[in-house]
This record gives sequence, C-alpha cells and structure tokens, in this order.
Amino acid sequence: MAKQKTKFVCQECGYESAKWMGKCPGCHAFNTLVEERVADPSAKRRSFVTSDGPRQVKPEPITSIDRQDEKRTSTNIDELNRVLGGGIVPGSLVLVGGDPGIGKSTLLLQVSAAIARTQKRILYISGEESVKQTKLRADRLGIEEDQLLVLAETDVAVIEKVIEEIDPSLVIIDSIQTIHQEDVSSAPGSVSQVREGTSAFMRIAKTRGIAVFLVGHVTKQGSIAGPRILEHMVDTVLYFEGEQHHTYRILRAVKNRFGSTNEIGIFEMKESGLEEVLNPSEIFLEERSAGAAGSAVVASLEGTRTVLVEIQALISPTSFGNPRRMATGVDQNRISLIMAVLEKRVGMMLQNQDAYVKVAGGVKLDEPSIDLAVTTAIASSFRDASTEPGDVIIGEVGLTGEVRRVSRIEQRVQEAAKLGFTRVIVPSKCLEGWQPPSNIQVVGVKTVGEALDVTLGGKTSGTAPFEL
Repeated sequence: MAKQKTKFVCQECGYESAKWMGKCPGCHAFNTLVEERVADPSAKRRSFVTSDGPRQVKPEPITSIDRQDEKRTSTNIDELNRVLGGGIVPGSLVLVGGDPGIGKSTLLLQVSAAIARTQKRILYISGEESVKQTKLRADRLGIEEDQLLVLAETDVAVIEKVIEEIDPSLVIIDSIQTIHQEDVSSAPGSVSQVREGTSAFMRIAKTRGIAVFLVGHVTKQGSIAGPRILEHMVDTVLYFEGEQHHTYRILRAVKNRFGSTNEIGIFEMKESGLEEVLNPSEIFLEERSAGAAGSAVVASLEGTRTVLVEIQALISPTSFGNPRRMATGVDQNRISLIMAVLEKRVGMMLQNQDAYVKVAGGVKLDEPSIDLAVTTAIASSFRDASTEPGDVIIGEVGLTGEVRRVSRIEQRVQEAAKLGFTRVIVPSKCLEGWQPPSNIQVVGVKTVGEALDVTLGGKTSGTAPFEL
C-alpha cells in the first residue's frame, strides 16, 4: 500500500509547505501550519456544467454568443437590493462577512422570509445553531413562512442531496467555516475544507441556477477568515460593518460581478430585527452641536447615494515628544498629509499638537472629497473657531495647497439643499459650465487658505490671521 502523502498548509493565507515551520513565509504568522493529506490526483472529479446545459467543449466567437439580461429576484429590502445591484441573480454565489453579533444571520433570515412570502422555497442551513435556536430568532423577528425550510447540517454531501430533493430558489449556508467534506481529512474551518466547500456550492449554484449565500467568519484584522482565494471564487463579497454596541449597521460591497462596488446599505438594529435607514444624513447629523469648534459637514458620495456626515477634530498640545495622530472613520495617513499642508501652506504650527479626527456615526469614508472638510475641522479646533452651522464643505486638497475638483458636484449640492443647509463650499473648477441652484449659496475656492477664510473668516479667538 502506497504511503499517504501529506503537506502543511497555513490556516491564515493558504501557504503550502512540504515540512512544518514555526513561521509562515507567506503571511509571517506563527504556528499556523497544519498537516493535511494530499488529495489523490487520480481521483475522479465531477465535471463543471452550467444552468444553460453541459459545458461547451468547442470555443465559439464572442460575437455569436447571445446576451441575456439576468433576471433578478427582489429581496423586498431596498438597501440590500441597492448593494447587490438591483436584486439577487439566479446562480450567483454571495459571501457575507462581518464581526460576531453584527447581524449577519438576522439579515439573511429576514431576506429568506421576504422571498418566501412570494411563494418561493428557501433553504436555510445552519451549521452553528440547532433548528430550535433558529426558530427562536424567527419568533423574535416575527417570521412565520411555510416556504422557509430550516436544516441543521454540516456535511456537504447531505446538503447537496437535500438541495436536489426540494429544489429551492435560494440557499443560505451559515456558516462556511462549519461545513466539511468526508474526503478532506482536515478539520472544519481549515483552508482545505473552506476551499473545497465553497467549490462544491459554486458548482451547485452554477449547475442548478440557485442563488447561494455563504456566511463567513472574520479574523481579528477584520478580513474574512480562510484563504484569499475564497473571495476570488464567489461572485459577490459583502461586508457587514458597524459597532456592536451601536444600532447602525452598514452593508458594503467590496466585490460584485453583477453591479457596482461603491454602493452601501444602512440599517438600524432594533428588537424586531434590522430596519432600513432611508435618509441616513438626518440620522448622522441629528446630534450635531451647533457652534462647536472642530466640526465640519461634508457631502460624501457612496455609489449613487449622497450622505452628509459630520467630521470632528480635536487639536490639543502634546504632552510627549512625539505628537499623536489618531483617526476613526478616515485613513490616519491622510490626516498626517493634511496637517503637513496646513503647516507648510497656511502657517499653522501643528508639530507640537496632538490630533484626533473622527467621522461621527461610525461611517468609514475614503473618497478624496472629504479632504477639505477634514482640513477645516482641524483648523477650526486649532484656532478654537466654529464653522457656520449651515455650511457644507466639499473638495480634495493637494500637497501644494490647491483645492481640486470632485465628481458629481450637482448631486452633492442638491442633497445639502434638501436637508436645509444654506451654503456649500466647493472647488472653483466645479463651477465651470454649471449653474448652481437658486435655493442654496455655492462658493468656489481655489486654495486651502481661501477656503479657511470663507469658512472661519476672522473668528480666531484673538489668534493671528491665516497666512498664505
């Protein structure tokens, strides 16, 4: 009998080695290599077919392929439909990740109930909870649908057999880290089990035209646990973000083969489950303090949605040799760049000041148009001068101190006017070839110094005026 070959696989990044090592050369993590058996290359593997029929052996010109628009299934949850690109595509494989307790299972159970009300059969497979535990959550959410079938199982072979028997329209696997295959020797949650399990569900989705949702655990760094290839295999990757002790949750698409990756959906966690937030700008600004120094409002664009959020900054003299730079909701390196521009181009001595910047409401912003609002908030706190409560500040800041144009300025200004703001500070280049609306004042600025003069003016609490 031939000796069984083994290999050592890193459980963090999937790196393979012929021998055990204490430190993984791929991700530099310690004690993550686990011994696994090498699959027999002569073993027969199932062929891959699509919902359109058997696999095409003969290649054909792309011009002769008929284009068919995908028929999407609405989830009856507008926020989720927006993130998915309009609804669920049959035969798609969707991966949903998020911190423990963030609401992944709650959201997918609500989606299952909403689709089951349209008389479509849904199969909810729980590998972490019993059927009774799932029933308790359903009772709390007020879900009583006959077309929603629940199964507590972790064996891929059994799950595939059940899918063949009942032929559901949607399958939810909660979670992929609990699924295992008998022919894979490693434990559930390992790199091999996650990879092979995802491959099996991908085959089921593409063969039968069934949409499959996979729930994925996340690591301490916030990324989905398992090999990186897991995100490459699926069609859509959704991240559920938010503080566990806050009520608001943000659903963000980082990969989507059937829609945009810039869309976000905002929910509020309540006792009855997750509820949609139709106007998030009002919620993010409802607790804003009027006349407080270090505050500025920016109109950020998330896909097709404009969200107005408050950016707060606190500048205080440092007590140590090296000043601290801390940021929540924005990139910390961006804060260092903006403070360097304020020092060099405006003359603010921030070298001995601690800087703390936060986006109120737990939102994460990464687009360049928030630069000018962050700059204004830092200058406002440093000069102890408040901005006007009716101002919205938009613009990208360059290293030479110029304010650069941003995209879709018309949509941002309209959202600010709708919420009752009276003035918007924008890059002057954005005003070329565009007539601002009459119900709000639009001011164009070219440099950071000019923008600070407009937003703060002479309100500097007795300090020296801004210098260019």
